[in-house]
Amino acid sequence: MPNASVLEQKKQQVAELSEKISKAITGVVVDYKGINVADDTALRKELREAGIEYFVVKNTILGRAIEGTDLEEMKSVLEGTTAIALSNEDYTAAARILCKYADAHDNFKVKSGFLDGKVVDVATIDSLAKLPSKEILLATVLSAFQAPIAAFARAVQAIVDKDGDSTEE
Repeated sequence: MPNASVLEQKKQQVAELSEKISKAITGVVVDYKGINVADDTALRKELREAGIEYFVVKNTILGRAIEGTDLEEMKSVLEGTTAIALSNEDYTAAARILCKYADAHDNFKVKSGFLDGKVVDVATIDSLAKLPSKEILLATVLSAFQAPIAAFARAVQAIVDKDGDSTEE
């Protein structure tokens, strides 16, 4: 039986993880088995730059953190090596980075994840990974809004140019 200080420390870890998960809009749970230090460092750097919090977690700690929540069904994948990536702002970044990494490394695989507090399957995470980033989506929407204005400006300029040509004759 663990002593009181160890038990208290584990309870605190569960509480901290539970709070992080409740604040996250998306999370991706992976099996990081077989990853070398250089690859792990590069992966962590890419995730950090995208604003994703990524860390290794014990299965029992994660299991306790999601106990009694809508995410409890993720317990079925909590075996082997487990790491979790949490995002508080970007829906696609964690899925995009981790799925790309999993495609390039045989031993690294996505186990499960969640989106807005609901568990999603690996196929949904793969679909999420294929979506463009928020910046690209915004740029696409803005260019769609600007297209009619730009066309109107070109039409007005053509009229001005035409009127300028007829007054010179």
